[in-house]
Amino acid sequence: MTRYARQMVLPEIGAQGQARLARAHVLVVGAGGLGVPVLQYLAGAGVGQITLVDGDTVAAHNLHRQPLYRMDQIGQPKALAAASVLQSLNPETDVVAQCDWLDPANAPRLVGAADVVLDCADTFAVSLTLSDTCCDRGKPLIAASALALSGYVAGCCGGAPSLRAIFPDLPERGATCATAGVMGPVVGTIGALQAQMALSVLLGLSPSPLGQLVSLDAARWRMGGFRFDGAPEPDQPLPFIARSEICAQDFLIDLRHEAAPFCADARHIPPDAIATLAPPAGARVVLACATGLRAHNAGQLLQTHWRGDIALLALTD
Repeated sequence: MTRYARQMVLPEIGAQGQARLARAHVLVVGAGGLGVPVLQYLAGAGVGQITLVDGDTVAAHNLHRQPLYRMDQIGQPKALAAASVLQSLNPETDVVAQCDWLDPANAPRLVGAADVVLDCADTFAVSLTLSDTCCDRGKPLIAASALALSGYVAGCCGGAPSLRAIFPDLPERGATCATAGVMGPVVGTIGALQAQMALSVLLGLSPSPLGQLVSLDAARWRMGGFRFDGAPEPDQPLPFIARSEICAQDFLIDLRHEAAPFCADARHIPPDAIATLAPPAGARVVLACATGLRAHNAGQLLQTHWRGDIALLALTD
């Protein structure tokens, strides 16, 4: 037990707390800039099992903010590469790697098996799918985002409001690390805060991080935050579905302008045409885009003049 001696000396942890960590099962979705510090600190703290879900591969242009990976791992699946390093870091932590993308089809099984869920992904669809699933199953979700020189981490669900309650209105367009850039230490700081929140939830520390948002503005050297315990949940949230959940009767719309429709039955309709769309009676409208952001905003617009069923689809390859 000498490995954990310096954290076990804390009265908030001790031998009993360390035993709780050893029995814990954490789901980490995403092994990128946020996932790397999360994985290192959770494994270092002695969390018993980590299920890691990521369908991407190690890439050279990401290494400045993903220092867990080596040059000779470029091209390898991130989940497998990270699991290999983590098992060397702490053999007492069982890392189960799944080289797949999280979607509404596999989320219930993965979330249901975990004690705490960490959203380290980088798409609106994954974040909202995790929030919806955790909210339904009463599981704590530690959500985070980092871009350029700022970011935030929030403890959601598990008795606290969901991510949808914190951000009921999404932006019209979403920047990415490829378009807006990002500094490695910014992502590392946010990921470390995610790990701290997760450990606090597992240990039952008070005050709980659930219902708390912490923000970082590295450009102005400021940190902030607020409690959102009383934030109301939005009415009629639009659900995401997986490709496997598409039905023959669905009215499929591909909102992307930069790619051909994702299947033969999908209609290529731009987002600005949704305001005048008249879907067939009795059909479910499925709005698809790359990250889920355009689909979400188009769905909200469609809701203003059409009361039928609407579902969203993120076209993750």
